Amino acid sequence: MSSLNMPQWGVWLFALGLGGAIIFLGMSIRRHHGVHRSLFSWPYSLWIAVFTVVPLFLVAFYAFTDKAGQLTLENFANFWDSNREMKQQLIAMGYDPIVMGMGERGTVNVDTLVYSLWMALMCTGICFVIGYPAALFISEREFKLGPTLIVLFIIPMWMNFLLRTVAWMTLLEDNGLINTLLQRMGLGRVRLMYNSQAVLLGMVYNYLPFMVFPVYNALSRQDYKLSEAAMDLGADKWRTFSRVTFPLSLPGIVSGITMVFMPSVTTFFIPRALGGGNTEMFGDLIERTFLTADNWNVGSALSLIMMLLILLSMGLLRKVDPEGEGGSLL
Repeated sequence: MSSLNMPQWGVWLFALGLGGAIIFLGMSIRRHHGVHRSLFSWPYSLWIAVFTVVPLFLVAFYAFTDKAGQLTLENFANFWDSNREMKQQLIAMGYDPIVMGMGERGTVNVDTLVYSLWMALMCTGICFVIGYPAALFISEREFKLGPTLIVLFIIPMWMNFLLRTVAWMTLLEDNGLINTLLQRMGLGRVRLMYNSQAVLLGMVYNYLPFMVFPVYNALSRQDYKLSEAAMDLGADKWRTFSRVTFPLSLPGIVSGITMVFMPSVTTFFIPRALGGGNTEMFGDLIERTFLTADNWNVGSALSLIMMLLILLSMGLLRKVDPEGEGGSLL
C-alpha cells in the first residue's frame, strides 16, 4: 500500500484551521464571560470537521490530482475507459495499444456501475413489495402485536452485519442446511450460492428493515379519522387506501427507498461472500482500486461518483419529504 502524500499546503491549511478554531473558542469564552450554550456544540462540530469534512477534502484532492499532486481529470477518464491507464503504459513503452488488441474502450467500470444500480433497484423494489404490506399490517390499530413484531424486526439488526451475511452462507452453501433438506427429500442439490440471486437475497435480507421502519412510522402517524371520514363519504377500503392512506405514506416510502437504495448500491461484502467473486459491484470495484490496484487517485474519483449518486438520492428525499416526516426509524 502506498503512502498518502499530503501536500505541504494541505498540512498548513489543516493546522491553520485547527488553530483558528482554538482562537475562536477562546474569544467566545472571553466575550460571553464564560461558557455560552453554543459552545456545547463544539465537540460535535469538531468531530464532524475531523472525521467528515477533512476525509471528504482528501478524497476530492486525490480525485482531481495525479500521483505527483498535479491537477488533472485523468482519474475520471480512467473510470470511463478502464483500459486507459494500461494504454498509456503501453504507449510509454513504445507499443501501439491497437496492435496489442487494446484499442477499444474498456467498459468494466461503467458496466459494474450499471450492474450495481440494477441490483440496487431490484433490491429496493423487492423490499418495497415485501415491506409496505408488512408495515401496513403492523400499523393497524386493531392489531395488538404490532410493537412486538417491530421488536422482532429490530433484533436481527443487533447482530453484526458480517455475521448476518455469513449465516446465510451456512444455509445456501452446497452442504448447507437447505441442500441437506433437499437431499433428504430426494430432490438433489441446488446451486444456491455464488450467483446474482444469492447476492440479491442477502441484500434484501439485510436492508428490508430499512424499508419497513420508515413506512411503519409514516403509517402509524396518520390520523385514522381521515380514513373513517373517507369511508363515511362512501369510499370503499380500496378507494380509501389509494386516495388517503397511500398518499399520506409517501414520505415514508421515499425515505425507505432512499435508505435501501444507498447502501445497496455501495455494498461490497455481500457480493464477495454470497457471490464468491463471480459478481462484482461498485463497492467492490472501489475497494479493489484502493487496496489491490493501489491507485488512490482513481479510487477517490470512483468514490466521488458514488457520492454524487447518493447526493442525488438525498435530493429526491428532500424534495418529496422536505420535513423529514418519514425519516425516523421508529
